[in-house]
Amino acid sequence: MNVLFFLKPKSEVVYLKDEYTLRQAIEKMERSSYSAIPMINRMGEYVGTVTEGDLLWTIKERYNISLKDAEDIPILSVNRHIRFEPISVNADMEDIVTTAMNQNFVPVIDDKKVFIGIITRKDIIEFCYNQYKSCRGEAAG
Repeated sequence: MNVLFFLKPKSEVVYLKDEYTLRQAIEKMERSSYSAIPMINRMGEYVGTVTEGDLLWTIKERYNISLKDAEDIPILSVNRHIRFEPISVNADMEDIVTTAMNQNFVPVIDDKKVFIGIITRKDIIEFCYNQYKSCRGEAAG
């Protein structure tokens, strides 16, 4: 099974740019209603993933701020507590599944480390479930 079979392309993914401010990240996360969002740099390379918890802990530990003040805080200053490991577009099914066991989604990068999209854990589980159902149907028939 190929990574591209599962890939949700970058054009359909909510992501942050590393030049964003804390306020922009908070607003993007709020609009998307996701609890974790991938971050890329100017070259489109995957930098990491920012979670709601990362934002909240940064605000608590470093700042006594309003949302207006958050406009001046670069998103790169937010400490990320969980490392969301990306996989290569050339990864195999085992890499996809083992990475997704510890992450809600798996960032996918190309050979130049450019972020090209994500694979959601939901899509992987759905695929595995459908495979299981089809195997049971063949065994029963």
